[in-house]
Amino acid sequence: MDTVTTIQGELAAPDDPAIDLVHLSRMTLGDRALEREVLHMFLRQAAMLLAGMEVRADEAAPLAHRLKGAARGVGAWRVAAAAEAVEQAVRSSPESLPAARAALADRIADAQAMIEDLLRAE
Repeated sequence: MDTVTTIQGELAAPDDPAIDLVHLSRMTLGDRALEREVLHMFLRQAAMLLAGMEVRADEAAPLAHRLKGAARGVGAWRVAAAAEAVEQAVRSSPESLPAARAALADRIADAQAMIEDLLRAE
C-alpha cells in the first residue's frame, strides 16, 4: 500500500481525503462561514506560494515552509507533506526540486478539487 507520513506522524492512505474535515472543523470551532473563508484563503495562498517557487527557485524553501503551515491549518496533510519534501529537496537534493515541486502542485490540485466541491455544496 502506498502511504504518506502526515505531519501529525500518522500514515495516510492514498484514498484519504485531501482535506481533513474533522481537523478543519476543530480549527474553526465548527463555524461553517469561517471554514469557507479559511478554505478560500488557503486556495489563494497555495497558488501564490507555488507560483513563487516556480519563479524564484532560491526562495523555494521558505515559500514551501509557509505553505506547509497553511496546509496544516486546514488539514491538508498531503499538501503539507509535499511542501516539506520541497524543503528537503532544497537542502539535500536540489536536482530533485522540480519533481518535488510537481508533486506539490498535484497535491494542491487534489486539495483544490475537494475544496471547490465543498464550497459548491453549501
